Order: sequence, then structure tokens, then C-alpha cells
Amino acid sequence: MSRYLEADLEIHTERKQTKPVGLFGWLRFTLLIALLFFIFRFAIGIEMINGHSMNPTIENKSVLFINKIFFTPQRGDIVVIKSPDGYNIIKRIIGLPHDKVTILDGITYVNGKALHEEYTKGTSIDVAEVTIPEGAVYVVGDNRTPGESLDSRDPNVGTCSIQNIIGEAEFSIFPFHRLNR
Repeated sequence: MSRYLEADLEIHTERKQTKPVGLFGWLRFTLLIALLFFIFRFAIGIEMINGHSMNPTIENKSVLFINKIFFTPQRGDIVVIKSPDGYNIIKRIIGLPHDKVTILDGITYVNGKALHEEYTKGTSIDVAEVTIPEGAVYVVGDNRTPGESLDSRDPNVGTCSIQNIIGEAEFSIFPFHRLNR
């Protein structure tokens, strides 16, 4: 066999060997992208905060890590909710289905017991007793100063459907810190 024919045969053999590896690489890359899309679309999320309704717990322009799957809404959870106008809002759950919530002299009562809330700022307006319906939660911002948080205290907002909860805020990525419960 001539030297040129051997070299041509080697090059041709190398090309055949790299094609399946290249195809496998692209397939692996495509599956990785699909998996990352699925994870970020349905399991976890990143949310940037715009506003002061959750001060002092969460500052304006904070970036939060959101758990979208592995949580059950509980009192004290900070959650991201899809509002009726299509925006994502972040609030704290203080009332669960069948709870009775009232706010008197700036103190929040759930089922007749005062909540111990060290994470709040400002003094809330009084709110008459509200019984939370099945499938809903009562949410408020940590900044209780009147006008700083549009939440369940406003009769135009009221309780929020549990189905509208996108996920639970686990921690702040920027600035990095754990969120108070």
C-alpha cells in the first residue's frame, strides 16, 4: 500500500470515529439544557425583589432563591405569589385555611393568640377579624407601615389562593443571608 493511501485511510478512519462522539456530545448537551430548563421552570427559581414591602427581612433589589416544588405553605413562610394583574409579589403567610386573623393596635392575632413577630417594621392599621376560606392564605409584608405593602389587609386584595403561590423563598442570594421565619 502506498504511503499516501495509508495516510488517506487513517484520516478517513479518524473522521468516522469522531462523528459518533460528536453526535453523542450534542445529544448530551441538549439533554443537559432540557434538564436545566425543567429545573428552573418547575423546581427552583430566582426572583429579584422590587420594593420595600418586606423590609427589614428582605431589602429592595435583593435576589432570592425560590423553592417551587418541595414545600407546603405554613404560617411564617415567605412566598412568591402570582398576583391577579400578572406580577409576582413576595409576602409572608400569617393565616392558613380556617384561621381567624385580626390586627388590633398593631398586634396581629391568629385564632385569638398574638403572633410573636420580631421581623416586622412599622405599625399596621387595625383590621377586623377575617376567617380564611379553604384553599386560601392570608399574607402580609413585613413592612407594616400603612401604604408600604399591598397585601391581604387591603379589602381589594383579601386572601390569596394557594394555587397562586409560585414557591417559597428559601434564602437571599444577594445579599447572602437566610430568611427569618
